[in-house]
Amino acid sequence: MIGVFDSGIGGLTLLHELTKKLPKENFAYYADVANVPYSYKTPEQILGFVENAVLFLRKKGAKMIVLACNTATNVAIEYLREKYSFPIVAIQPAVKVAADFDDSKRILAAATPVTLAANRYKNLVASLAIEDRISNVALPKLVEFAEKGVFDGEEVEGYLKEQIETYNTQDYHYMVLGCTHFTFYEDLIEKLFENLKTVDGNEGTANQVKRILEKEGLLKTEGSGLVSFYESGEVVTNLGKYVKLMLRLRAN
Repeated sequence: MIGVFDSGIGGLTLLHELTKKLPKENFAYYADVANVPYSYKTPEQILGFVENAVLFLRKKGAKMIVLACNTATNVAIEYLREKYSFPIVAIQPAVKVAADFDDSKRILAAATPVTLAANRYKNLVASLAIEDRISNVALPKLVEFAEKGVFDGEEVEGYLKEQIETYNTQDYHYMVLGCTHFTFYEDLIEKLFENLKTVDGNEGTANQVKRILEKEGLLKTEGSGLVSFYESGEVVTNLGKYVKLMLRLRAN
């Protein structure tokens, strides 16, 4: 079984990619609904939440942990990999993907304030030498909308326009969705800002998970692909919300 962690429902967008790439694998999805959103938590708090979730998933039998939360990655991944020996794959903002599409186009990177302030993210941008063509926009309220199940409407559109139109969007071609919650809004963003092509890290992370499983001899060749859900350490018995959201992702 593969354990997938997120602060809330955002990681379902990565889980969707994982189930497509790895249809024989079983998954346990952990949503830390008791503490979402992480945007307003301290790094120390976030680290504690993430480590607790990781250990919970390991006790449930996870052979690999996937951090499907960019904020968690930026705060906790180095600590976790240094402390534990089991495989941990972590999503990160797909700025390299956007940068590699075209070296002349400007990039708008959207994420939580914690991610954008993290040294890990800043070092990633610096390593690509794209500081002169990338701008950052924090969209913490988008996480709150997603957790409430609000994926469209005047309030969401007004928020996106208010935050994004502070930039001259005609100067940008790609918008990196550096939070898995944001992927629920990719179609809306592209509708509101027709020149922006959205990019996220879900497919690349799913490919990395598959590569590591193959390398470590852990890839399942038989199985039915069962998924179980937990919320802050408690098993989810009413799966209606999760089924609805997964069906929404499959329909897009």
